[in-house]
Amino acid sequence: MGTLRAILKNPDDLYPLIKLKLAARHAEKQIPPEPHWGFCYLMLQKVSRSFALVIQQLPVELRDAVCIFYLVLRALDTVEDDTSIPTDVKVPILISFHQHVYDREWHFACGTKEYKVLMDQFHHVSTAFLELGKLYQQAIEDITMRMGAGMAKFICKEVETTDDYDEYCHYVAGLVGLGLSKLFHASGTEDLASDSLSNSMGLFLQKTNIIRDYLEDINEVPKCRMFWPREIWSKYVNKLEDLKYEENSVKAVQCLNEMVTNALSHVEDCLTYMFNLRDPSIFRFCAIPQVMAIGTLAMCYDNIEVFRGVVKMRRGLTAKVIDRTKTMADVYGAFFDFSCMLKSKVNNNDPNATKTLKRLDAILKTCRDSGTLNKRKSYIIRSEPNYSPVLIVVIFIILAIILAQLSGNRS
Repeated sequence: MGTLRAILKNPDDLYPLIKLKLAARHAEKQIPPEPHWGFCYLMLQKVSRSFALVIQQLPVELRDAVCIFYLVLRALDTVEDDTSIPTDVKVPILISFHQHVYDREWHFACGTKEYKVLMDQFHHVSTAFLELGKLYQQAIEDITMRMGAGMAKFICKEVETTDDYDEYCHYVAGLVGLGLSKLFHASGTEDLASDSLSNSMGLFLQKTNIIRDYLEDINEVPKCRMFWPREIWSKYVNKLEDLKYEENSVKAVQCLNEMVTNALSHVEDCLTYMFNLRDPSIFRFCAIPQVMAIGTLAMCYDNIEVFRGVVKMRRGLTAKVIDRTKTMADVYGAFFDFSCMLKSKVNNNDPNATKTLKRLDAILKTCRDSGTLNKRKSYIIRSEPNYSPVLIVVIFIILAIILAQLSGNRS
């Protein structure tokens, strides 16, 4: 019902949503017949539907490498995330995890739902890994080793300072950026990007997720997970979990705004990284998550709902981002619009207003200076369209019939 209401309010979401649905069904049909590869691609769809869609456009050899890279790191992350595993058991597994990708027999019982299936049947991932080219294997092993060591370090160390925060995000996400750059280079389609730019690509996504997932992490059972740096949250409350209580709403939003401002510091590096990409499929693979991240930050900024539930972009807008992010001009346009949206929410009384505005102005200037903003229609910031309710219903019925026919043709 919520989706229908959103579509009626934003009718132009409907076509991109249908395209996204058809793309998802197409991706399901592309699952390879070999049992180990079939498991990997099916598992990819279960642990990250959006990633499974974006990855489909990559060339087959690179797509396989990125798929396995993602699943290996997702498995490593499952070990780190499982708060029921004793530290003396978890740390050695994290440190040695990179060796297990060469072992067709290794598995480890942890995680829940689809993540438990991934860990129980990890031998499928190892089997697929061993069929990748040597350069891909070396890149995946290296990043997994460095990430496991970093995760192990932070099992026994809290995120106290913003430097700790950057270091933690480097281990769990910045290294993903470095690894992807290595895989792109190994495929022969891209120059090797600098570590600093690759790191920023990962940090921007990770910090966005940490901001968005505050409530889920703080309510984790049996033990909460705390990634927001004490250096920031201690300015506002005595304990990080205090941010979720009604009586701390004003301070919570101010703390949230400082976290968003911190994340914005990586945007210009991300834009530079994407500008330097040459292959259109790799570009879209990288650009879509980055546009989603700036959009999510725009939704989260100054929004108390971050501490009450899940804040995310509506599905129709997500579908538009996936459909309309094709060139660097599209990226500049989306970052410009979402930054404008974010800027409109900045309250001059916010303790970090000056810093936030400075960072947003720098982003807006970069987008303007690209010279690509003139000939475009914004699908993010626009006036409400004046659609006839009858026309909306007719369009909806016609598209429903088309979908039903498409479904019938596949059966």
